[in-house]
Amino acid sequence: MCAVIGPLWHDQGVFPTSPQNDGDRTGRPGRSGRSYGPRDPRRTGRPGGYAEREPTQSWGPPGEPPGRDRTRAERPPRRGVTAPEHPEEFRRPDQPPGEAVPVRRLLSLGVAGFAGLLGAALIFGAQSAGVGAARIPYAVVIFGIQALFVLAWTVAVRPPAPRVVGTVGIATAIAADFAAVWPIQATAAPIGYVAAAGFVAGVVGQLVRRSGRVRATESLGATLVVVVGVVSFALLIVLTRLYLGTQAIVVSMSAVGVSLVVARVADAIAPYPRLAPQVPRGAGGIVIGAMCGTFLGAILGSFFVEFDPQRGALVGLVAAIAAVLADLAVGYAEASRRLAGEPGSLWLARHLQGPLGGYALAAPTVYVISVIFLVPNS
Repeated sequence: MCAVIGPLWHDQGVFPTSPQNDGDRTGRPGRSGRSYGPRDPRRTGRPGGYAEREPTQSWGPPGEPPGRDRTRAERPPRRGVTAPEHPEEFRRPDQPPGEAVPVRRLLSLGVAGFAGLLGAALIFGAQSAGVGAARIPYAVVIFGIQALFVLAWTVAVRPPAPRVVGTVGIATAIAADFAAVWPIQATAAPIGYVAAAGFVAGVVGQLVRRSGRVRATESLGATLVVVVGVVSFALLIVLTRLYLGTQAIVVSMSAVGVSLVVARVADAIAPYPRLAPQVPRGAGGIVIGAMCGTFLGAILGSFFVEFDPQRGALVGLVAAIAAVLADLAVGYAEASRRLAGEPGSLWLARHLQGPLGGYALAAPTVYVISVIFLVPNS
């Protein structure tokens, strides 16, 4: 009887059956004849159940079902700088949220005085320029302004290689002044060659450094700005050698000086309406300054021989607009650096940037206007 019936299924007294598939851990044997055995109630605490895997702990708040999105959202953010969602985060640590950067009246008046002195040096220096070697005193005045421009911009911008930028700027200034005085015929072509050579020298100086590729683009950009600035001032020496060039310098630099001074004084009195909360400048001062520069150009044009109010107003308008916009752009650049979290530069160099940049941008503009409208009609 036992031989016919065969072995029983363990101690339960159940006959073995022919499985159709592999066992699925339900107690039935698979094709290989193995049996996984019955479910053990002691393993799960439930009758006839297998032990189940404990649910993974969720990082979400209590009561919220676990989910993949919640776990991924709780991961720490990647490294890097992300833009804040609210503009209130763009402020200084000591500045309350939503409050604009205050305008320092005494500082605005000081910058206005520096702009006036700079214009007076350019105007009286052009009046004293003569023929041949007599242009050297004016070249010395221009070189002093160029050296101040290189120093202010290098300290304020803080390029990765300040020594390279400063050295290239000073060398370019000397070469540009020599190229403006030395040629027999007045031309700006040698100054253009000097500018190209200065930028190439900046690239070479950047590459020979040990860490030449670290922030190379920023260093080359600062070198280009410095080279263009010093070359722009050298164009004033060439302009004194042209017919009606000295008169154009007097009209244009007077308009630039008045526009910068009036704009800064207006900011000290009533800097409204504000162009941006982070920039301590007012739109009213910019507009009034440009208008005063244009008006002064028209008045001076009526007093000079072979000049007229129309030409004076044109030269004054172009020079004044270029100067006030360059001065305003310097303020926006400084605000962007501050908002980016970069450390602040030396306050003296930072505030000298605006007037120097205004005169540097106005000089080539006046040269082009003079060559196009004054020389052919003389």
